[in-house]
Amino acid sequence: MSMAVGTKGGPKCDINITPYIDILLVLLIIFMVITPVRQMDLDVKVPQPPPTDQTNLPVDPSVIVVSVGDAAQIAVNQEPVDISALGPKLQEIYSARANKNMFISASPKLPYGDVVKVIDIAKGAGVGDIGLIIEAIQ
Repeated sequence: MSMAVGTKGGPKCDINITPYIDILLVLLIIFMVITPVRQMDLDVKVPQPPPTDQTNLPVDPSVIVVSVGDAAQIAVNQEPVDISALGPKLQEIYSARANKNMFISASPKLPYGDVVKVIDIAKGAGVGDIGLIIEAIQ
């Protein structure tokens, strides 16, 4: 604060706001740096269409496909599994495997939260990469 003495009209008080602006800018920079550190997302790779000469290849038996139907019924390679038994079933399958990849095929009518629940269970069971199988758009 500064005070001018001896001028017309008596003492004059002015607030110097420069330090307050400096503090404000430092806090703004701190929040801008801290905010992007915390990320809550899933890494997604967009599926590519298969080459035209490889459309009718036989299915590899080592591929694990978890299917989720309209009423949230779950099947692992066409074998029905309850949601509570899905984690132990996947742990059993992936405990002796070097390939930790899995695919999920879900009904388009199913809420996305149910698919994320299956992904969470799979990640907790030790699955590495999870691919989503989509239906071809006509």
